[in-house]
Amino acid sequence: MHSLRPAIRCGAALGAVVALLGACAVGPNFTRPSPPDTGGYLNEPRSPVAADGGARQPGPGAVLAADWWRMFNSPQLDDAVRKAIAGNPTLQAAEASLRQAQDSLRAGRGVFFPQVGALLDASRQRSAPVEQGLATRGGVFNVVTLSGTVGYALDVFGGERRKVESLGAQADFQRNAALAAYLALSANVVNTGIARSAYAAQIRVTEQLIDLEAQQLRLAAVQVGAGTAAYSGMLEIRGLIASNRALLAPLRQRADQAGDLLALLEGVAPSQAALPEIEFADLAAPGDPPVSLPSDLVRQRPDILEAEAMMHVASANIGVATAAMFPSISLSGTYGAAAGSFSGLSAASGRFWSIGPSVTVPLFQGGALWYGRKAAIDAFQESQAAYRQTVLAAFAQVADSLHALDHDAEALQAQADARRAADEALSLVNANYRAGLAAYSDVLAADVQAHMATIAWLSAAAQREQDTVALYVALGGGWWNGPAGGGSGR
Repeated sequence: MHSLRPAIRCGAALGAVVALLGACAVGPNFTRPSPPDTGGYLNEPRSPVAADGGARQPGPGAVLAADWWRMFNSPQLDDAVRKAIAGNPTLQAAEASLRQAQDSLRAGRGVFFPQVGALLDASRQRSAPVEQGLATRGGVFNVVTLSGTVGYALDVFGGERRKVESLGAQADFQRNAALAAYLALSANVVNTGIARSAYAAQIRVTEQLIDLEAQQLRLAAVQVGAGTAAYSGMLEIRGLIASNRALLAPLRQRADQAGDLLALLEGVAPSQAALPEIEFADLAAPGDPPVSLPSDLVRQRPDILEAEAMMHVASANIGVATAAMFPSISLSGTYGAAAGSFSGLSAASGRFWSIGPSVTVPLFQGGALWYGRKAAIDAFQESQAAYRQTVLAAFAQVADSLHALDHDAEALQAQADARRAADEALSLVNANYRAGLAAYSDVLAADVQAHMATIAWLSAAAQREQDTVALYVALGGGWWNGPAGGGSGR
């Protein structure tokens, strides 16, 4: 044991020196990009636009709820989102990728601990002394070896720490990718549910419109038979009925496609889906959506956080590539015993040990390490540009949503005015008919106009609701206000 002490003291001294040297790591230390210096998303101030159901004026101050879809006050819609979150394969794949990245990070941290191993080897051998230049005869013998090894990589230049830092940034990327998948899933379910309910409402109104036109056609046929109306008028009504029946097919197709998409989002086959029956008229009009400041948006939107995480990965990889240009140092030690049989392993004569450092110095690699580091720097610059582009695209998406809500309000107000005028005209014609001042054909014609105005209003109202959903998505979906800052709510 006395012979071990110098080696142990040497190794301890070397370890102390290396620990001091390892206090720093080569490569840049990552810092989060500064928030943008802009205070808004539009280049001109917005003014509330009056619309049917009230002006929808987004503004700062209110809290963007993580379960923002509940603002529609539809239990059927809430249930559809819940089913999708529980069963959607894309979201499950994103969560599995997150767990994989987290486990890879835990595995990578193992480099900071000593690597300990044991070896038990037993073999029967025949020697050939002639291989060593000896003329003696060979013999057959047994060799049993039992040994333990301890190794530790001394991260002098921080290459291993940068690798673990990169793994941590990759885990951050996957975490935000899972949030992005969750946000996209919930938005798609809500949008599809709104569209399907609007299609169903338009189908019902169109069918009512066709029934009214059929009544007009029967009345026109009577008038033609009595010689009080031209045959061309009856042909015109037939054409209107055919045109409206032609509108039913694409509406039903879109409703069926929306149902199939809901089944896909919920992770079931269309034949097995229990689709929600959402009445469009029961969907509550959302209030004023809260709008995050641009400086907050860059810390909330999952796609921006993904781009930031990729910048962090690229920054850490510069450190990994830089550390590869410097020597790598490791300490290792072995202690064991060898004998001709298991019972002889306890003999002192068969014991062996070794301890000491090893240093690997890259002297010439044909420029591979140098240009590998340059490539890592180029990748970091690429990630910076990608981050800036992601931020600009996010700001543009918010601006588009704000503009869309203004134009939706204008369109919806115009359609509401047209619908109100058509309803008033129908009421007036009905009063005249009851007073004997108007024919029943006039009542039918006014009723047709009222139904056509209702169909146009339904389309404008559905577009406004979907653009409101788009604004919530553009703002990041409020996942940070969920339980423990999570998004899935599982």
